[in-house]
Amino acid sequence: MVILLVKRGDENQFLYETNVDKQVDDVVKDVVAIFNGRLKVTRICYELDELKDHGTFLPLEMQGLNDDQIKELKLEDPWAKRCAPMNYVENKDEMGRRCGLAPPPNMQEVLKKAAETAKAIIDKKHVDLREYVTQKDVARALDELRGATKIVFPGGLPPHDPVRMELDNVEDLSGTQAANEVIDPAKACLWACGKKFLSGNKLSDHLGKNDKCKVTVKLCCSSESAPGREPIMTEDERKQLMLHAYRKQEEWKKLEQDDNDHYLNSKWADGHNLKRQFHGLNNISWKPVIKK
Repeated sequence: MVILLVKRGDENQFLYETNVDKQVDDVVKDVVAIFNGRLKVTRICYELDELKDHGTFLPLEMQGLNDDQIKELKLEDPWAKRCAPMNYVENKDEMGRRCGLAPPPNMQEVLKKAAETAKAIIDKKHVDLREYVTQKDVARALDELRGATKIVFPGGLPPHDPVRMELDNVEDLSGTQAANEVIDPAKACLWACGKKFLSGNKLSDHLGKNDKCKVTVKLCCSSESAPGREPIMTEDERKQLMLHAYRKQEEWKKLEQDDNDHYLNSKWADGHNLKRQFHGLNNISWKPVIKK
């Protein structure tokens, strides 16, 4: 099997397992689905943290208004009490985005654990552990989040709540930074070794027939320029090389500063040592013998 290390820019994303007989279009479609799915899980986990602290999302016309403004405009959230969890606690949202009817502490823990589990499933650390990520893993993470929200909010979430919109795949990301991170499958492409994987080809047309290899690929949009090539050395290897060069430089500095020549009195520095050894002149004492 061919192992693809998928990167976005210079950052590792996940490991993907395939084979050289697969069509490039199928591989790109699968990789993009996993990439966008991981982004979706991350967005839901962020909103889930706000959901457990401050309850469901307010209607758009009520967001950002204080209590006096809401009373003056005679606005009311019809979903707040209908969707509120059992034994809810009031915790006002200072940002004015949520209704303030939060789940009780034990239910907050359910949402927290679900978010931690989902993040662990799609974590980038799987690259270091040499574990592959598939669409089934992304679906499992989403099911974990969906199940937790149903437990905590048995009445469901409002249709305008970001968590529900994400889980129903009807989210609107226009005008947000998240929209710039998501990749359109129709415009996605893969690059490796400075060359683009062409649509209609098989992976073997770009990677050869060897079905047991690991290749670093970069996920890009067709509107983007060609990504930079991978560095010859990793960051750790570069640091080790620089450390070795620094140590050698310090050793040379010490040698240049050391002008002591006491070593010349050492036996190994004596140029006539070998000659005396052949003539048996070593270990001769010239001290006169005093007879008693």
